[in-house]
Amino acid sequence: MPQLTAEAHDVLSRIWEHLVARPGGPLAVRFILQPAMAAILAIRDGIKDARTGRSPYFWMVLHDSQARNARLEEALSATARILALGLLMDAIYQIGVLGTFYPTEAAIVALTLAFVPYVLIRGPAARLARWWQSRASSSENHLRKQP
Repeated sequence: MPQLTAEAHDVLSRIWEHLVARPGGPLAVRFILQPAMAAILAIRDGIKDARTGRSPYFWMVLHDSQARNARLEEALSATARILALGLLMDAIYQIGVLGTFYPTEAAIVALTLAFVPYVLIRGPAARLARWWQSRASSSENHLRKQP
């Protein structure tokens, strides 16, 4: 059993070292590109949520067990292309720099750069869109009441 722990420690150490080295290496632009693309999609979907009156995204994922899977699948579907692009770019990076491919590391990088920003931005984007809509509708109502 101690050998398994040492092996697990070695693997985790390797993953950490490789992950820390990535932002300074080749293809570092993906550390800007992927989160930016995820943010654009999250804002788009947050605005849709506001227009349709859906509950805040992150709140639903955390607190509504019945809707959780459907909402997570929706996020995965929305970010699938970004995730696939991230996996491809990380595979190219790994093969070019490390000389091999570690799928777990590629998945960690892709999820961190695309899925996590999407989930974190979608709810606030919906709240901001709801605020904007309520502000616009209240000023419309105010203009209608004036003679």
